Amino acid sequence: MAAKPVRVKHVTNKVRFSFVNVFEPAETLNGTLKYSMMVLIPKSDKEGVARFNKALEEAKQSNAAYFGGSVPKLLKGGLRDGDVEKEESEFAGHYFFNAYANLDRKPGVVDAEVNPILDPSELYSGCYGRVSIDMYPYDVSGAKGIGFGLNNVQKLEDGDRLGGVAATAATDFAV
Repeated sequence: MAAKPVRVKHVTNKVRFSFVNVFEPAETLNGTLKYSMMVLIPKSDKEGVARFNKALEEAKQSNAAYFGGSVPKLLKGGLRDGDVEKEESEFAGHYFFNAYANLDRKPGVVDAEVNPILDPSELYSGCYGRVSIDMYPYDVSGAKGIGFGLNNVQKLEDGDRLGGVAATAATDFAV
């Protein structure tokens, strides 16, 4: 019998949100519906990157038994390099990862004062905040790695919108 997976909780420093689907689930590549978000971590946040990598290493080592007694050498998961993998300007100078939540685990969404955000238009791709994630092991069809479960989201401040509407109707038609 395989060892039980160990989940390691991590709360990021201030990051930028992209592809935000926390109020309504979106279809993933394999056709399932999930809540999700892409998280962009500035490379300049050395402390935040180091904390993330430390939690990731803890998740790997804590799950050696899950992987059969040792951590596989070619384990998937971790920060991806936006300067290498993406052409869009918002990825320049950032690492990124994707976090997901199943339909039965809708993420909590709060503002800087920890008040619930109920209006989906308040949290969008381009704003800044923090996320709480669980790092967990997976072994699916021979692919082994550490995945990122999306727990909760805290919006800290607005930012320029990514990939779409640059202005609101109120600003376009202000008198």
